[in-house]
Amino acid sequence: MSNPFDLTGKVALITGAAQGIGAAIAIKMAEAGATIVVADFGAMLPETVAGLEATGRKYYYVQANLTEPGAPQRVLDEAIAAAGQVDILANVAGTIRRAPFIEHTEADFDLVMKINLYAPVYLSQAFCRHVLARKAKGKIINICSMLSYQGGILVPGYTASKHGIAGITKLIANELASQGINCNGIAPGYIATANTAPIRADEARNKAIVDRIPASRWGQPEDLAGTAVFLASAASDYLNGTIINVDGGWQAR
Repeated sequence: MSNPFDLTGKVALITGAAQGIGAAIAIKMAEAGATIVVADFGAMLPETVAGLEATGRKYYYVQANLTEPGAPQRVLDEAIAAAGQVDILANVAGTIRRAPFIEHTEADFDLVMKINLYAPVYLSQAFCRHVLARKAKGKIINICSMLSYQGGILVPGYTASKHGIAGITKLIANELASQGINCNGIAPGYIATANTAPIRADEARNKAIVDRIPASRWGQPEDLAGTAVFLASAASDYLNGTIINVDGGWQAR
């Protein structure tokens, strides 16, 4: 019996994969058989390198400042030059700036939108052109958020960007599912990463969050990785424009 989760022969380009959620997804996809291209602003952490090395799969690194004009196309071109093709695109890179709405600066709003929304859109455009030109099949995985549904507080740019990425996920599916490109999203709940460190350091807020999560704990980056493999694999071939909540039950409350 064939394994529908097998990614052997596929190349996955994953942004923001030097550490955190992106790294966990990269390692899990490599374990499933994929060749990995890590695209990130900073160098891979030693534990990311060790995790990829342990899989025995090929992997490459592309330096990527996704706020630069033309960066998405350049990143895809470099990934293709290194690995020969790209079959899976995981738009994981993201940032957040915290401030009350009336104090949130234009510079912070623009930066968050460039990384969280514009870069995934432009990279997805370049990826789709590449896949269609090859007459191949492709998988796009976008990282959404609980704030793709809710307003949140103190993160205006982040909330706007995550509503936007949820919408563009559905639009890409509407336009390109018939041409063999699946586009879906993952909405993480509260995941222990560098971006959420300030919240976890606030004892009262941390307790309020954990008390609401049915799983009674913060998620770890690895908790998202299996869902990403599913969305990258043949097992999800009839899934289009869907956002999967990986949140320990947060939305159920």
